Amino acid sequence: MLTTMTRYMPRRMNARVASLLVLGVGMGLKAQQAAPEKDVLIFTNGDQLSGTMVRSVGDSVVFNSDMAGEITVPLKQIKDLKTHGAFAVLKHGVPVAQSRKVVPAPVEITTDTLTVEETPQVPSQTVPMKDVALVVDEKTFKSSLTHDPSFFQGWNGAVNLGTSFTQATVHGGSISTGISLIRTIPVIPYLRTRNRTTANFLENYGVLTTPPVLSGTGGDVQAKTSIMHADAERDEYISKRVYVLGTVAFDHNYAQSIALNQLYGGGFGWTVFNTPLHQLDLKADAHYQRQGHFDPTLNLNLFGSTFSEAYRRSLPYKMVLTQTAAYLPAWNDFNAYSANGSLNLAAPLFKRLSLNVTALDSYINNPDPGYQKNSFTFTTGLTYALK
Repeated sequence: MLTTMTRYMPRRMNARVASLLVLGVGMGLKAQQAAPEKDVLIFTNGDQLSGTMVRSVGDSVVFNSDMAGEITVPLKQIKDLKTHGAFAVLKHGVPVAQSRKVVPAPVEITTDTLTVEETPQVPSQTVPMKDVALVVDEKTFKSSLTHDPSFFQGWNGAVNLGTSFTQATVHGGSISTGISLIRTIPVIPYLRTRNRTTANFLENYGVLTTPPVLSGTGGDVQAKTSIMHADAERDEYISKRVYVLGTVAFDHNYAQSIALNQLYGGGFGWTVFNTPLHQLDLKADAHYQRQGHFDPTLNLNLFGSTFSEAYRRSLPYKMVLTQTAAYLPAWNDFNAYSANGSLNLAAPLFKRLSLNVTALDSYINNPDPGYQKNSFTFTTGLTYALK
């Protein structure tokens, strides 16, 4: 029929039609050649899924199926999985410096073994799956392991804000604000942590004014609250759970006569456990502390330690509970010890927005005369997750 139709067309139009047909066939062949081959996952019961392998961590494989989406499959259910893309195979106990030299290549995974296919750069080898810690795609491997991100990349955290105002015979208000930042390298959460950087800032400020008619004085009387805390910590992991740390912290507490408390130290930390359900860290350091009081004659230069713990727990409905506690003895002045603790509950409201309830308790054994040793703050507000 095409021949009959073109017989009655002008020659110029015949040429155009022929060119379009050739171009269409060429593009179709090129698209067919460019389409990547699919990985095929064969289960032990004979079922199959086509798609792309994402990664393998521990005793399971993450597979992006064309039909079922991203799924996690235990190794014991996999008969065979052969990839067409290149993957880096990282083994248990191999130092990071040596792992960085791994050359990605296609792999084949079974229940018990992993085989690296031979390429011009990589010889074929078979590894027992029990020795494999992680199998990660070439792009992720190069971006997260062979190259460190810049200082401005990889940060996560949250910003919170709470306020209250009173306008009556007694008038005033308060504001609580804070920001928490964390950066873990590698930035991919399922890779073994090499280092971690945290930074926190918290400010609770309030003023309540009582007029002379109620205060019984010749002028307004103001009750002031000002509690500020800022800290930063760098952790360098020397094993999967143990790390060395450097820390710095600054505190101001109007309720405890602390003009500015400065702390600079270093020590060790231990991640006792870290699962999606909960995490517990224990830390100990040695530090120099400059304890600055409202009365400069009471200022102290202290050499002491910090013994602390931090616990995180995931609760139903995506709520998260975090708790911290620290004890700070001073070795050159046993009377100048202090302690602090916090409890925070975050409940999600909408997307990145959460409701938070926080209780803070701070204790100093040697405040200025007339000041109480203990300071307790309870705040509620909104938290916005940065990522």
